[in-house]
Amino acid sequence: MKSLFLGMLLILILGIGGFLYRNAAEHPTLPIACPLDAEICPDGTSVSRTGSSCTFPACPPPNVTLKDIGVAFAIPDGFTATTVPDTASIAAYEMATSSSAGAADIVIRRYAIDASSTALAAIQQTALGLASGAPVPATAFSSTVLGTHRFTVVSLGRFEGVVDTAYYLPRGADVLRFDAIDKGVVNWTDPNLDTSTLPAHAALRSLLTTLQGD
Repeated sequence: MKSLFLGMLLILILGIGGFLYRNAAEHPTLPIACPLDAEICPDGTSVSRTGSSCTFPACPPPNVTLKDIGVAFAIPDGFTATTVPDTASIAAYEMATSSSAGAADIVIRRYAIDASSTALAAIQQTALGLASGAPVPATAFSSTVLGTHRFTVVSLGRFEGVVDTAYYLPRGADVLRFDAIDKGVVNWTDPNLDTSTLPAHAALRSLLTTLQGD
């Protein structure tokens, strides 16, 4: 009796195994049902999960993700990636303007905050005037909110047609600095010059409204 029971159990196991094998062989590429949630890209478009692991693909251009510093943003129209100018730089973008002598640059830098220091100290140490190379006075500092982040804005000055303004984003262990650099500005000595209308300055403010990440 025991042998009969074991034999029937063995036949049942083999039958189930055969069914599962045949089903897998006949349907090897059944579609995977990924969750229907979407990831919103910096420029406002979205991407859906895809592939066998149901992961989000990278957001397409003009969106850029800088994994090393954990931020993403949309590059403004007309700007393209270029060589970074120094070792503190993470990324740089440029746009040729209508003027033969002019140009517009956006440079992103990262400064670590020493364990015994503060974000404000890091900003003060790195906010150097264009003409003097010395730390700029406190009167050059202001604050603004763009998108979902608050920035410390520092006017680094105007010198020989160059107008440079830095937007600092303090974080836990570092400070990110975003520079708008307009070159070949004809009326750079005009005290009433509205720098927000300059190509690089307008583009950087637009970029910062799309910034994602802490």
